[in-house]
Amino acid sequence: MNMKTEVRLMISLGAAHRSAADERADIEGRFIAHSVRRRLNHLAGMQGAHREGYSTMMPQQSPPWLIQCRRLAHSLRGLVWVALLVVLFGAPTRAQTRQFWPEVDAFVKLNDRMRFLFLATTVKEERSATEVEMGPNFDFYLKRLRDKKRSGGLGQDESKNRLLMVRVGYRYIHPLTGGGSNEQRGVLELTGRHNLVGLLVSDRNRMDFRFIGGQYSWRYRNRLTIEREFSIGRFKFAPYARVEVFHDSRFNKWSRTAVTAGSVFPITKHLELEGYFEHQNDTGGSPNRQVDAVGTVINLYF
Repeated sequence: MNMKTEVRLMISLGAAHRSAADERADIEGRFIAHSVRRRLNHLAGMQGAHREGYSTMMPQQSPPWLIQCRRLAHSLRGLVWVALLVVLFGAPTRAQTRQFWPEVDAFVKLNDRMRFLFLATTVKEERSATEVEMGPNFDFYLKRLRDKKRSGGLGQDESKNRLLMVRVGYRYIHPLTGGGSNEQRGVLELTGRHNLVGLLVSDRNRMDFRFIGGQYSWRYRNRLTIEREFSIGRFKFAPYARVEVFHDSRFNKWSRTAVTAGSVFPITKHLELEGYFEHQNDTGGSPNRQVDAVGTVINLYF
């Protein structure tokens, strides 16, 4: 075999070897690409299934009215026991002319213009009895006061920062002592507020639509309140003075006057305590009757 033949043979073997190597590399490349595609498709399928399962597991968003109803029901939990405590501690301490009046008010914010109130308290409505009063109410806010910083209202009670508030409610009154009758009462209130030289002045006009022992009567009440907030370090309080007059259709005259002095003490964002002294002069019967009462109020805000 001459030199040229050997060279040609070596070139042919090298070309064949390169062709086989290239073929193996091409097969390996196609296998790797196929494996990568299978892996990517598998991951994509898992992510899609995860998204689908997550979307099916996500709870549907409740409508606003349902959320408000759930919040209201949660906040009212335990108020029955509170009302029972008011009944137990609401009896007069000594005589009918000297009284202790506990009260619990629970406020639930429904939106920026509306809230719910459940009230449980003791009152002296009739001459011969002391009663427990409880019932639901809805408050509707209107325009805000221009200068909130100068108002006498504390931050917990949003109504004191509003120029006008309307309240619609129902009250059930049951006598604790004496021979009084049960009363079903509808309540309609309109309260206007105004800042006056650093004082918050409130004028509440209220109509009571009363069914006492099945007999209908009405009563108009007008209450004027002056209050202001003070701060001593972190300690805040808002003293107030009130005068209220009552016109009763049963007597067809102004039958009662109430003078009250007290103060509100904020404890937390959701708790407020209030204490007051009230003097009532009742001219709705003969002889005139006077009542002195010390009252405590627990205000709860949700």
